[in-house]
Amino acid sequence: MSGKKIVIAVDGFSSCGKSTLAKALACKLQYIYIDSGAMYRAVTLYALRNGMIENGTPDKKTLIANLDKIKISFRLNPGKGENLTFLNDENIENEIREPLVSDNVSQVSAIGEVRREMVKQQQEMGKNRGIVMDGRDIGTVVFPDAELKIFMTADPEIRAHRRYKEIISKWIDVSFEEVQQNIASRDYLDQNREESPLKKADDAIVLDNSYMTPQQQLDWAVEQANRKMGDD
Repeated sequence: MSGKKIVIAVDGFSSCGKSTLAKALACKLQYIYIDSGAMYRAVTLYALRNGMIENGTPDKKTLIANLDKIKISFRLNPGKGENLTFLNDENIENEIREPLVSDNVSQVSAIGEVRREMVKQQQEMGKNRGIVMDGRDIGTVVFPDAELKIFMTADPEIRAHRRYKEIISKWIDVSFEEVQQNIASRDYLDQNREESPLKKADDAIVLDNSYMTPQQQLDWAVEQANRKMGDD
């Protein structure tokens, strides 16, 4: 594998398996993995804990005033080989995956000041390249100069089933209909927000993984990365 390090941006719709692919690809390439979606979930959790969201509406002024108190980092769990998300040095990996956070994260991530602060933290993490980052605006806003941009999509019902299985595996009580509704709502909000809406970068490669296994996706992504690194 080439010594040349690149930036890999993985964007796409919710519950497409962006994180699964990005984590596996980072591990395969021995790159750093940055979960941008988890960062917005962490901000949402902070807002919920501090009473900054009421009836699904964030208190923008208060949240913006407290952004400098939110520090997000990622650490590897050696035992399981997985990344953990930390908010101000507290492990919040499981809490940010719960439905309450999912129901509010799009509203929080649509706030321009929040996105700019997260982009600032993300760019600092990736300044030395050799990273894989997934989200919804990585290839268009955070790293528009990324050498490899992947845009993931899949059938909405398949995405809902994937998300439902993930949630119930953590013993969280939720119905399939709730998950399906949440995904439809997030798709609409992500594509129609004013600040950094979800869209495919002009130079991104589309990956529809509706009927692909995780290994098939990884093999495909490694092949794309090797091409960009000159390892044909």
